[in-house]
Amino acid sequence: MILVEHFLFWIPAIAILYTYVFYPTFMRFVANKKVEQTSFCSDSVELPMVSILIAAHNEEKVLEAKQKSLNELSYPKDKIEILIGSDNSTDKTNEILRKWKKNDKRVSVTFFDKRTGKIGIINKLEKEAKGEVLLLTDANVILATDTLDLLVGNFKKSKVGLVDSQMINYNLKRNGISYQEKHYITGEVGLKSAESKLFGSMMGPFGGCFAIKKELFKPVPSSFLVDDFYLNMCVLEQGYQCINEPKAHVYEDVSNDLKAEFKRKIRISTGNFQNLMRFWKLLFRFDGVSFSFFSHKVLRWFGPFLLLIGTYGLFNLIITNLFYYVIAVLGLGIFFLTILDILFFLPNKVHLPIIRYFTHFLAMNFALLIGFFSFLKGVKTSIWEPTARYQ
Repeated sequence: MILVEHFLFWIPAIAILYTYVFYPTFMRFVANKKVEQTSFCSDSVELPMVSILIAAHNEEKVLEAKQKSLNELSYPKDKIEILIGSDNSTDKTNEILRKWKKNDKRVSVTFFDKRTGKIGIINKLEKEAKGEVLLLTDANVILATDTLDLLVGNFKKSKVGLVDSQMINYNLKRNGISYQEKHYITGEVGLKSAESKLFGSMMGPFGGCFAIKKELFKPVPSSFLVDDFYLNMCVLEQGYQCINEPKAHVYEDVSNDLKAEFKRKIRISTGNFQNLMRFWKLLFRFDGVSFSFFSHKVLRWFGPFLLLIGTYGLFNLIITNLFYYVIAVLGLGIFFLTILDILFFLPNKVHLPIIRYFTHFLAMNFALLIGFFSFLKGVKTSIWEPTARYQ
């Protein structure tokens, strides 16, 4: 019986350490040894037409900055079209879009008179797009002037089908979770860069701004909640590569509100299990894609269950060895500190950085657990409210 309890503790513990520590460290170490030359388009004649697709719902706070950002792109203006869908916006979004369309002949706006959701809008705009390359970007994401040039340049490599940008976060505040969220995102950026360099198997763009060859675009199912990962895996499924371009900078304010971020992560977690059900066969290709998919995503998605199993095994071992007793005491201490952080420190804007990292980690795994049961329950719609801007 003791042997079983050792397995119940050590297998989950090793799996969690592997997906969060060992795998990222190994991938970055190996990737740093590899030198990769990026080939960019230099002749404007050979530059492809790009269709920029934007789904907007009540984005009055950010649309003018977005417009300025797209107007200042160094990519040839005659090779850009901008397709925008306003998702039954009730603020000044439509007014701003009408003015934008009037002043820029490249812009086409579709006004939806009932909530359709980002996925429904992108699917519709893609059918109207004339470009060889699609740039999917959120209304609040600001592009650097050379972002589009850098993203599109990677398509000169014939096997590249999707290219992600490098997200840079701003509006960080110490009284919430924005620093912890930024550090998590920074770690993800490094890992995805390593997957790109080694296998061309980046496990999903960040969604705020990425480019995809139109011929590889597959309409996202209407009930799916995570469209960017779905499109990424469709590209890999078709035998093409998904990579990131670290020089293609885009800017986005990072979430600072734990409650809002927790709600967003539940939605993403539900969508993760939808994508796992759709793409599980890729785990059995036994190549770089399956290695990255299992190590980076699948193990993390089942992290809550690993934590629960490991905790059960640990508390059955505390009477057998002082080591397990100490681990259990430390674990309980961390758990109660995170509860205090959520109930007292966060509401009173008290920032305890180390504890806040544990809060972020446990909240993320709790969101995964809720997301799993939400997936089992079934998803009827992909419509959601965007996270509040400039928290």
